[in-house]
Amino acid sequence: MKNYWLLIPVIFVVLLASCRDDFSTIPSNGTLTFSKDTLFLDTVFTNIGSSTYNLKVYNKSSKDINIPSIGLAEGEQSNYRLNIDGIPGKTFQNVEILAKDSLYIFVETTVDISQIAGPLYTDKILFDNGMNQQDVDLVTLVQDAYFLFPTRDSEGIIATIPIGVDGNGDSIEVQGFYLDDDTTFTNEKPYVIYGYCAIPEGKTLTIEAGAKIHFHSNSGLIVDKDATLKIEGELDNQVTLEGDRLEPQFSEIPGQWGTIWLRAGSKNHNINYATIKNASVGIIMDSIGSNSMPTLTIKNSQLYNHSNYGILGRETNILGENLVINNAGFSSLACIIGGTYNFTHATFANYWNNSLRQFPTVLVNNFFTYQGDSGEVVETRDLLEANFTNCIIYGANNIELIVDKVEGSIFNYNFKNNLVRFDDYNNSFDGIPEYNFDDVTHYQNNIFNEDPNFREPYENDLIIGDESAGKNMADTSGASQVPLDILGVSRISTPDIGAYQHIIFE
Repeated sequence: MKNYWLLIPVIFVVLLASCRDDFSTIPSNGTLTFSKDTLFLDTVFTNIGSSTYNLKVYNKSSKDINIPSIGLAEGEQSNYRLNIDGIPGKTFQNVEILAKDSLYIFVETTVDISQIAGPLYTDKILFDNGMNQQDVDLVTLVQDAYFLFPTRDSEGIIATIPIGVDGNGDSIEVQGFYLDDDTTFTNEKPYVIYGYCAIPEGKTLTIEAGAKIHFHSNSGLIVDKDATLKIEGELDNQVTLEGDRLEPQFSEIPGQWGTIWLRAGSKNHNINYATIKNASVGIIMDSIGSNSMPTLTIKNSQLYNHSNYGILGRETNILGENLVINNAGFSSLACIIGGTYNFTHATFANYWNNSLRQFPTVLVNNFFTYQGDSGEVVETRDLLEANFTNCIIYGANNIELIVDKVEGSIFNYNFKNNLVRFDDYNNSFDGIPEYNFDDVTHYQNNIFNEDPNFREPYENDLIIGDESAGKNMADTSGASQVPLDILGVSRISTPDIGAYQHIIFE
């Protein structure tokens, strides 16, 4: 009882608060301000939902205000969608904003291009009406596309394709579909692929110059035994393969789709002037089709921002010229389990900064391991050739080249006129024959740990500058084999190491 007097001030404050009129609002008078006058929702494919964008609405006055209405100019017919205070809708009534406070409005859209007059779809968010009305424009560019996706059966189950068997002998399958016959992807409009698009045995997929191929999450290309992939880009009309999110914030995000998988026994692949970006693995290639002829010839092409590998070759045969790979979570190039690999005037870099990277830019080995009944089993395969001529092998780590040999199989390799980062500051590789860089049988005229002078390596701009250690240092026989750089610049007279001839930076 003696402490009841402590409640009197509390009751007094509550009574005063209940009598105040500070919490009443006044009508909006047209003085709202906005974080943007026009909200661009960037580019979307027809019938594909956009990302969510936000608009901030400010009440800078000293009074709490009430906005009689907020809504889309096209009302319920609009293809835009709003969300205010967690409530979705297209029109809202009596929305309050406290003095000196703000309000978030979230905006999305899904547009059918056949239902609009042109590729630019617009609307407005209207605030209030009459003399006090204010508005913010909404703008979206909509692209038409060819959409390819797996079929569904009568029960709604999505079709799958087999890709192997697990340890118990059960089939491993992924959602996907087979092309019916020899197929050409043209440049008339983009292709959007859901699931894995598979090229069946004996058939060829040809992708024309200028084509744009977009993959949804967990999607990609699979090329089966005796099937072929041909990407026929041109210097000024390249082929692009990337994810299906077109908004700028997705332009450099790794792991948005699966991979291009050139399976065991597939053959005669040619890729020219292509950009492959933002996958889990840019290209996976399995098993030699021929020891004498490349199974994959890849020229004048770029692979960026892959969450695992840029190119992962497993006991296969690859020829690469004017090839650029950068930013992979593991290795930019992995030539493993033996095989045949020949690269001339390539730039292999790795400035991955999304997580800790433990693998080198370039990895070469002749073995694989698996778990047997009595422990780990190591099996070797012949490394018939691993030749690197006039290449840059560089990155943000100290050791960017690993040549890992296990006895028991052929292990042929040669590095000539390359610029390599291999800073063994703690002498961890001393005494290992594969890292004896004075051994002229395997190493000739290489440059170690000097600056390649990339323009913006973290932004995938690997053009070299006038101060590059690779300037004028390439072997001329390799330059005569590849007389033009990736941009079409002659390298015959004074060839530089790497895929690019140097320029003078502004």
